[in-house]
Amino acid sequence: MPELPEVETTRRGLAPHVVGRSIMAVEVREPRLRWPVARSLPRQLAAQRIDSLERRGKYLLFGTAAGTLLVHLGMSGSLRYLPTPHAHGAHDHIDVHFAGGGALRFNDPRRFGSFHLTPRPLEHRLLKDLGPEPLGVEFDADYLWRSSRNHRVAIKQHLMNGKVVVGVGNIYASEALFRAGIHPARQAGRIARARFEPLVAAVRDVLADAIEEGGTTLRNFVGGDGQPGYFRASLRVYDRDGTACVHCGSKIKRQVLGQRASYFCPRCQR
Repeated sequence: MPELPEVETTRRGLAPHVVGRSIMAVEVREPRLRWPVARSLPRQLAAQRIDSLERRGKYLLFGTAAGTLLVHLGMSGSLRYLPTPHAHGAHDHIDVHFAGGGALRFNDPRRFGSFHLTPRPLEHRLLKDLGPEPLGVEFDADYLWRSSRNHRVAIKQHLMNGKVVVGVGNIYASEALFRAGIHPARQAGRIARARFEPLVAAVRDVLADAIEEGGTTLRNFVGGDGQPGYFRASLRVYDRDGTACVHCGSKIKRQVLGQRASYFCPRCQR
């Protein structure tokens, strides 16, 4: 699933091509996404100008006078800008055509993505209960420590809870916990306050590094410019079970937590 770095990479790649552009037409070939695309969407967005492109968690927010278009890439989706749109493929479900040429194309083989137009995006049901941004000022050691008190859930699951902090998905939670030296299965509520300082720093650093390298391509992710992400080459534990730890040489282990695979070094992480 595209995580925060992949969505931010997409946003940065698309913004120069779409902000300030007027929408000529929206072509919905397959409305059956995670939630059905509203039949009124093409009419509502026709002739609208995209005034801004922001991100909240894993959602892209296209601002127009008619409202904000919330786009989620789902588990396998991508959103690309095509200067000259070519013939669409089987999984190219939506095209946003611009006046003067070019189009945004949404591709989603598993159809878990979503498109919603809303007048008040931060009050929308998909966004209103989200936690702070991990790269924002609200996310600090005091906040994360307080949020974990009396919680028996594993710290990795706590980090992946979107109501606690947005966008820290499976890959980046594993990598941040390795950098901070914390075992992913340790109960969040039993971790000392002092250990949250390096953990918050590790979350920030991992996400910033991944954004700088265009995200992580494990299967089919591409950014808004069609390029894959290169952070996979920098992964230290994720999907590396059985290989040597880059710090101590011990074998990386794999453990399932909350139905998600977790990777860690049994010697470096406690």
